Amino acid sequence: MVPSPTSRLRFREMALEDLDAMARLLGDPVVMAYYPRPKTRPEALAWIEWNLRNYREHGYGLWIVDSDDGTFLGDCGLTWQRVNGLPRLEVGYHVLPEFQGRGLATEAALACRDFARDVLGNPELVAIIHPENQASLRVAEKLGMVQRDDDHGDSGLVRTVMAMEFRASRAEPPAPERDGADHSKRSSR
Repeated sequence: MVPSPTSRLRFREMALEDLDAMARLLGDPVVMAYYPRPKTRPEALAWIEWNLRNYREHGYGLWIVDSDDGTFLGDCGLTWQRVNGLPRLEVGYHVLPEFQGRGLATEAALACRDFARDVLGNPELVAIIHPENQASLRVAEKLGMVQRDDDHGDSGLVRTVMAMEFRASRAEPPAPERDGADHSKRSSR
């Protein structure tokens, strides 16, 4: 299951065949400016595999975002992240630099917000953002989020936690991952 298409965007599950596109996205220094560093090709593969596990275990994860003509734009979706030790459902988004500044991250994130609320019935949604990433903070605000907290994660980085609450509640947080890999987006977006 994926979010409904928007006027300009289509969502689909990631597949191993998306490695070239995802390696380009996650390896781009502009896209990854607020992460510790851009990801390598093997790390991009691990990112895809993490999302394939998320689809199997939860029915959702980060999805590929394509334009209505099929052009790869980035990824956006819902993943469980630890915030100050507690599991929280996060909306995450990345858009290739040549498509930034057009409202695409906001449009994709709005569709994912609606999916979290209307399909999953989750009681809240967060966005974990590097405090200097003004563009990403604006996207979260456009979703209706407000700053609720700062996360003081394992990496020692402080991240801004933007959040919003919904009325219905059906989704349950997952059990912690057991593979030992760090799939958090420590200083994401």
